[in-house]
Amino acid sequence: MKGLTYAYYKTIVVIIRFLSDVIGFVVRRPSPTPDEVLHIPSRDAGRTIKAHLYHSSSAASGPKPVLLNFHGSGFMLPQHGTDDEFCRRVSRATKYTVVDCSYRLAPESPFPAALNDVEDAVRYILSRPEEYDASHLSIGGFSAGGNLSLAASACLFPPDTFRSLIAFYPALDLSSPANSKIAPNPNGMPIPAPLARLFNTCYVHSGFDRRDPRISPRFAELERFPRRMLVITADCDTLALEAEELATKLQQRQGWHVVCERMESCNHGWDKHTRAGSPQHQAKERAYGLAIDLLNE
Repeated sequence: MKGLTYAYYKTIVVIIRFLSDVIGFVVRRPSPTPDEVLHIPSRDAGRTIKAHLYHSSSAASGPKPVLLNFHGSGFMLPQHGTDDEFCRRVSRATKYTVVDCSYRLAPESPFPAALNDVEDAVRYILSRPEEYDASHLSIGGFSAGGNLSLAASACLFPPDTFRSLIAFYPALDLSSPANSKIAPNPNGMPIPAPLARLFNTCYVHSGFDRRDPRISPRFAELERFPRRMLVITADCDTLALEAEELATKLQQRQGWHVVCERMESCNHGWDKHTRAGSPQHQAKERAYGLAIDLLNE
């Protein structure tokens, strides 16, 4: 993507980012409150990957179990920190230190930049056995972060690198036309097809096969996924069925423990803004609880 085409998409993305910031201000989106900010070395000289650390309140001395979390973004929105509540709750309810990582965004840094950052973050954790317990390394994320987690686990690292994987409403197939994807419940607010196309176009430039499992984990070899997984979908989300399809295939494999649950009356990204007592709030409590249960097993 070069010249006028890049300028066109960059302009649209800047406008969407501005509108996202305005919405965040209106709804009073809370600022993240990590215990520590870490700057992980990148493969690219002169840059680092920002990460928020949430230390477990119940971990014993010695190397700590780790959950690497990657935020949602549509591959282009700067949403690092929006998983603060989830990360804090995991750190309080499990022995896991949560490392909530940022990654580069499109269109400025298209594929494979974000996936490279995920790989660099994982390798950083693995390179520090005195601090982190590699036998209890888990990975997960929300939306685009779920895509990156699934792609990294199935394509970049040996099987069984990750003890478990947690994916909230992940995007698994960037090769299918956005307008061909149907939400199980059509009465919600699905991702508009033009916006989904924009996400995909900015992230994956021409010259790459969108069926590449590093881009669309739906096409990865099943035996390469972690053996313990949680997949959370939303019934008003056009990404639900592709995630559930993968989960069903893995559930049929001997030796895999895969929990898949669809949250009713929920849109994509519903858990970031819920009202106490609402069905969406109850669904968030259920989903976060399932993640904590998986890590505590």
